Amino acid sequence: MKIPKYVRSFEVILDLPETLLPLLELARNYYWTWNHSIRDLFRDIDRNAWMVTERNPLALLHSLDRERIDELASDRSFLEHLNEAVVSLRAYMNSPTWFDATYPGERDTTQIAYFCAEFGITESLPIYSGGLGILAGDHLKAASDLGLPLVGVGLLYNRGYFRQRLNFDGWQQEVYPQNDAFQLPITMLRDSEGRPVRVEIEFPDRTVHCQLWKATVGRVDLYLLDSNVMENQPADQGITDNLYGGDEDMRIRQEMILGIGGMKALATLGIKPTVCHMNEGHAGFLSLERIRQYMDEHGCDFHTARQVIMVGNVFTTHTVVAAAFDLFEPPLLQKYLGKTIASTGLSMAEFIRLGRTDPNNEGEAFNMAYFAMSMAGRVNGVAKLHAEVTREMFSDRWPNYPAADVPVTAVTNGIHTQTWVGRRMAALFDRYLGEEWREHPENPDLWEKVDEIPDDDLWSTIENKRGDLVRFARRRYQRDIERRTQNQPDFATLNSILDPRILTIGFARRFATYKRATLMIADRNRLKQLLFHPDRPIQILIAGKSHPRDDAGKKLIQELVQYIEQEGVQSRMLFLEDYDMFVARQLVQGVDVWLNNPRRPFEASGTSGMKVVPNGGLNCSILDGWWDEGYDPEVGWAIGGREKDADPGRQDWIQSRELYELIERKIAPTFYERSQAGVPEAWVGMVRNSIKSLGPRFSTGRMVAEYAREAYIPSSRDFVGMSSDGNTTSSDALAWTRSIRETWSGVRVMSVSDNARLTNSADTPVEICARVFPGAVSVDDLKVELVVGRPGQYRELHDRTAIPMQLDGKDGDQLLYRASLRGLRSGQVGYTVRVRPQHAHVPVDADIRLMTWLQE
Repeated sequence: MKIPKYVRSFEVILDLPETLLPLLELARNYYWTWNHSIRDLFRDIDRNAWMVTERNPLALLHSLDRERIDELASDRSFLEHLNEAVVSLRAYMNSPTWFDATYPGERDTTQIAYFCAEFGITESLPIYSGGLGILAGDHLKAASDLGLPLVGVGLLYNRGYFRQRLNFDGWQQEVYPQNDAFQLPITMLRDSEGRPVRVEIEFPDRTVHCQLWKATVGRVDLYLLDSNVMENQPADQGITDNLYGGDEDMRIRQEMILGIGGMKALATLGIKPTVCHMNEGHAGFLSLERIRQYMDEHGCDFHTARQVIMVGNVFTTHTVVAAAFDLFEPPLLQKYLGKTIASTGLSMAEFIRLGRTDPNNEGEAFNMAYFAMSMAGRVNGVAKLHAEVTREMFSDRWPNYPAADVPVTAVTNGIHTQTWVGRRMAALFDRYLGEEWREHPENPDLWEKVDEIPDDDLWSTIENKRGDLVRFARRRYQRDIERRTQNQPDFATLNSILDPRILTIGFARRFATYKRATLMIADRNRLKQLLFHPDRPIQILIAGKSHPRDDAGKKLIQELVQYIEQEGVQSRMLFLEDYDMFVARQLVQGVDVWLNNPRRPFEASGTSGMKVVPNGGLNCSILDGWWDEGYDPEVGWAIGGREKDADPGRQDWIQSRELYELIERKIAPTFYERSQAGVPEAWVGMVRNSIKSLGPRFSTGRMVAEYAREAYIPSSRDFVGMSSDGNTTSSDALAWTRSIRETWSGVRVMSVSDNARLTNSADTPVEICARVFPGAVSVDDLKVELVVGRPGQYRELHDRTAIPMQLDGKDGDQLLYRASLRGLRSGQVGYTVRVRPQHAHVPVDADIRLMTWLQE
């Protein structure tokens, strides 16, 4: 018999007595994800249900029977706790903010829209897969803390990312549970008549309808689009089923809904962003819809609209290899975007040129990252090293620019401290630092008080956290064994899994091959000796998923699982299935050392290691991503250096040996060398240094404030300025852009001269004069710079600095520019001169990409 289909559906709302209604207010604001007291309130309602619902407060409340509801309504202690929680939330929502104090009067003229394909707010909202989503979730939370006028835009995945199961052979299998949106702490948006608010995305042969949901994250709203509506064709209903599922056809449909649908959703809700932040290229199509909306509102053409929206767009890239970007072939773009592009008056050929490194290369596919970059006035990587790698990777788009001058800046990632710090460390910080660390985790002065925590208090907290982790791992192991074998492991077996007194190392991340998860088992016997060292044993907890189509990543998981079983090291080494935010919190809050060993420089940033810092853990990592700028011998350990090896196999062999040596000769001895009081004083000293030095630097409080200062506020001001004068500024900027491109080839740096001698005193200024032939370019449109640095072997300049040169007259058809070098450091100094166009309303480096150098 076929399963019967319903003919009508309706919603049943939770009926709570008036005294308990504030529970719904608390449940529907994800502020509880970084407030221990509110989480405890829900947990204490029913601890088992809290775990079964995967810490989803709304599903927990829906699971209560009338008897339990009546008990809570008459429980004076519970009601007092409830009242305190509500007061806490409302005080947070209404407190003065950093944004208003820093940018008074700009809230009414600034609106930031942050687009991302995934958001990791908490495990019970399963619309994330890994680091990109976790970062996006932490970004929203920090924006809330700082009070930024920001909204998030993403997709509501009906089945989200997969749940991981391992078979008897250690091979990953994927399970896709169906999510019930009405059980999640989100709200379907409805109009005044109660109908769901919907937007339409035009495909050439049909229209796709999407309904809108809102998740409230503190002061920030996150809007999510969902294509699972009856008006759509069955295939289109499933567009938002799986995160990163399907082929290129599915990917372009998802990205159209995210970018085009997301911009339409904001317009439907009356939200007009002055800044759109594309967090990765998945959201690139928002620029197309933003231009279309601007054209309709201001009555201008595509190119004029692009001049305006470009200054109001920010693009953040998270990858280090071009192959990781989404690529679409022209026929696919024509199939899905033909009608939309035609509505802008742009030809498909012109559009595709915007997504190519070489616009004239007909064989090059359309690259979403390149398109996003061509539509953004500001572009950044997510760590200093990543920005360097990105500049090199994108250098072909700036043929006259040295790689170091490619306009990609760095905003190093961070973590939302309150989300990731465990309750034991939080209580310790409250006691010795005061609660201000929660409000301003980016303030280094607050963390100096860590020195006031007595050694025994800090160490006992670390010991207790490790015990918590071991108990969690044993429960998790028991659950996984029961699922696989249908048998319950005996008490002795469970108690032999891990030891709460042993140095505990954590390794958890996406199982991509460049992360080299099996480096630790390169020498199986050596690792086993370290695990069971008679005086300084170690234990390792591992977790992580591989992409469903990445068999090489699945093979790495299998190798680790089989090593554990074949070598009989279950008591010292454990793989935890189904890595998610919940498992991640247990690991980063309980381990002593966080291990990361990617192949440099393929780790764009990495944030998991940042999360152990405020939890009293230490990092041992390759000098890649954030650790390349965070490492110091006083705060952790580095595997190898910054050298490159052309032979990956040899590099793996060398660095595996370096890892073993670090553990055996430095990490373990530091951990096990105890004072008479039983405290490893050197270890505790490193923990203090790590918290003080790294905690504030790698927080999203610092990160989002940096985005505000360097990107959001300047972009918003530029956009408002260009869009508020009837297109006069944008039309002038477009005309200037076209003129500069046509005339720039005539600009020349004719010669330079100076008064330097072969040997010069550091206190004596060196005067330099450059002769520039402007051709048909106005002098006001020229930016002449003296580029100073350290000469290299082949006359290249290292450690370069650009110094503006000042116009100092004219000699015939040549302009004279001068600059004075003062306070030079001793040693060899070299210089050259370059000229760039400049315009107050054009992001020259991002859009024009013209630069002329002194020729030899």
